[in-house]
Amino acid sequence: MVETRLSNLFQKLLPHRLWVQVGFLALWLDPLALRLHQVCGPVFHCYACPLSAFACPIGVIAQFGGLHLFPFLAVGLLVVVGGLVGSLLCGWACPFGLLQDLAAKVPTRKIHLPAWTGHLRYVMLVGTVLLVPYVWGESHPLFVCRVCPAGGLEAAVPNVVTQALTGKPIAWPSPAKLAIVGAFLVTIVFIRRPWCRVLCPLGAIFSLFNKVSALFLRVDRGRCSECQRCRKLCPYDIQPDASPNDLRCIRCLECTRCGPGALNLETVLDRGTGPAVRPSGALL
Repeated sequence: MVETRLSNLFQKLLPHRLWVQVGFLALWLDPLALRLHQVCGPVFHCYACPLSAFACPIGVIAQFGGLHLFPFLAVGLLVVVGGLVGSLLCGWACPFGLLQDLAAKVPTRKIHLPAWTGHLRYVMLVGTVLLVPYVWGESHPLFVCRVCPAGGLEAAVPNVVTQALTGKPIAWPSPAKLAIVGAFLVTIVFIRRPWCRVLCPLGAIFSLFNKVSALFLRVDRGRCSECQRCRKLCPYDIQPDASPNDLRCIRCLECTRCGPGALNLETVLDRGTGPAVRPSGALL
């Protein structure tokens, strides 16, 4: 299989992935103070954050559900992005993912999560984003924005700090919100991307496209030496050689650094570059 230009590009960017994430962060933090909250962004970022350029697609879907309306623009955006790149934005552009990646650099012994915990994202999506808003509305304690750590860190904490600095009465978050934020801050030091891997409803949506998106990972069985180095490189305990487009994959692309170069990022336009295996196991 001939390496594609896209694969070569990401190989060059991979050592600088953290800086790519920082670059996207500058976009999500509304550098021009436009506050385009009528437009959804494709990443997990609370719209209530004082530095949020776009609306959170998950928050919009939940709020529309409470109104018994269908959020065509938000869902359309996620379908288009997911259909094109799957969960690539999770690994390269999400600001909440960047926070967890930075916390993971703290030198602590990391806890490995069993594979089944990844299914909890779909429970979170169906329960707190779809079912609870539709049946009980925004006032329910399990409404997604009430249990979301991003809302606590990006909105509640800045509001408390601002109130304290300006001498205004402090409106403290609820004990439940404080507990959620505290648990999240502790967990991200010992588990790599716990929110993304276990509870993120946006990641759950994008993951559904991993096996069918226009951009995907392929394994060249001719190059693969079965050394399983890709499994050691994967920070999230996935077996890329066996399931290169696993639903749990956030497409950080660390696995493509395997010595033989058996894993490559391709698109549907690259068909015919040689025999390789897609997730179904069929030759392309």
